[in-house]
Amino acid sequence: MKRFKFETKDKIHNKKEERMVTAVETHYHTIASGHAYSTVLEGVMYAKKYGMKGLAVTDHGPAMPGAPHIWHFGNQSAIGKEVDGIRIFRGAEANIMDYDGGLDITEEFLKKLDWVIASYHVGCCPPSSVEDHTRGYLKVLENPYVDALGHSGNDDYVYDYETVVREVKRLGKVMEINNHSPIGRPGSGERCPVIARLCARYEVPVVISTDAHFAAKIGQADWAFEMLESVGYPKELILNRDLETFERYLAGRPRMQK
Repeated sequence: MKRFKFETKDKIHNKKEERMVTAVETHYHTIASGHAYSTVLEGVMYAKKYGMKGLAVTDHGPAMPGAPHIWHFGNQSAIGKEVDGIRIFRGAEANIMDYDGGLDITEEFLKKLDWVIASYHVGCCPPSSVEDHTRGYLKVLENPYVDALGHSGNDDYVYDYETVVREVKRLGKVMEINNHSPIGRPGSGERCPVIARLCARYEVPVVISTDAHFAAKIGQADWAFEMLESVGYPKELILNRDLETFERYLAGRPRMQK
């Protein structure tokens, strides 16, 4: 099958398999999340092994059971901007707490981060109606420190896809294509292509992520690549196709203008 081909990507040969990886992993959980199994250094090791250039550390916000204390998100500068040749992006997967734009990480900490994903999780915000889910996303998008909506193909949180995608475009934000969604969130495999087609129609940028909770899973995004190709999504709109494009996006975000 034909694959996206990026100049900065490498095909990784693992026995008889071939994978395409992005330059930057934008969704990686460490042991700090409570239900993940690797460290920052182990993530760096696998990112380097797979020929990647950057790693966003995006542990769950503090409202998730087992998640780190809020200070975790204010102290990521301790890691440094680069580890063993891999660019480190300080990040978080903030939990959407209600349908009025509430998050479990305050602005004080959000503005210290490089990259912020906002996601619905059943343990933090009980599913409601299409109208509520839509309103919640629209309100969250108003937060200047939120960069991307995470795994929004979740069948538990169906929303008005076109309305939200158009707002993502208007506000210059990003939709995440989460490679783990078809496995971890049943129904997502059917909904994600719908969202991807709308993103293509409205020229909304995306990031391809693995949502890795174990370092060896970094870079395993075959489903996401193949799905985007199947709907005709333009590779030029994939922000983490190379490090420079991802950094250029972040450079234009509000936290970088202060």
